[in-house]
Amino acid sequence: MGQRASHVCPVEIAGSLDNTIRRWLQDPHKILGPYVDEGMTALDIGCGPGFFSTAMAELVGATGHVIAADLQQGMLQRLQRKVAGTALEERIILHNCEESSIGVSTPIDFALAFYMVHEVADQDAFFDEVAALLKPNGQLLIVEPPFHVSQRAFQACLSKARNAGLEFVNRPRVLFSKTALMQRRSGD
Repeated sequence: MGQRASHVCPVEIAGSLDNTIRRWLQDPHKILGPYVDEGMTALDIGCGPGFFSTAMAELVGATGHVIAADLQQGMLQRLQRKVAGTALEERIILHNCEESSIGVSTPIDFALAFYMVHEVADQDAFFDEVAALLKPNGQLLIVEPPFHVSQRAFQACLSKARNAGLEFVNRPRVLFSKTALMQRRSGD
């Protein structure tokens, strides 16, 4: 996923990533509902404490799976504690990424990169890996914070995604965010 940088969100502030106010402002079911369906295999890249992973697990239902991937074992432990003993525990696969690779081999229907692409040192390699994981017509939702990512940097990010074989679909509305829904070309 790129070299671990000092600006990767620290585990110590993970609680601020999953709270009622954020859930009200960035409702994960509203954001993901149009893209994640029952039976899918979804990937939450840079899942943190699982703010989106748990919603994905509800949306994929009992027949689907969510791979919750993060560089930091502490984030995965927080998510594990959150879903322990619930129906979601069986649907969520925790995956500790390597510094230079997501390291997943399961074909994916949908991937989410929420507020994390700007933390990736080698975005070209990142998008190549995500494109290879996506099934034909599989989708990637990129969401970046406008206060960290300039319009120019975001356009450069999308150009790298296109170079990896992902086509721009649209710009979903997500409060306080720059967004792009990308799709793997069916022939790739």
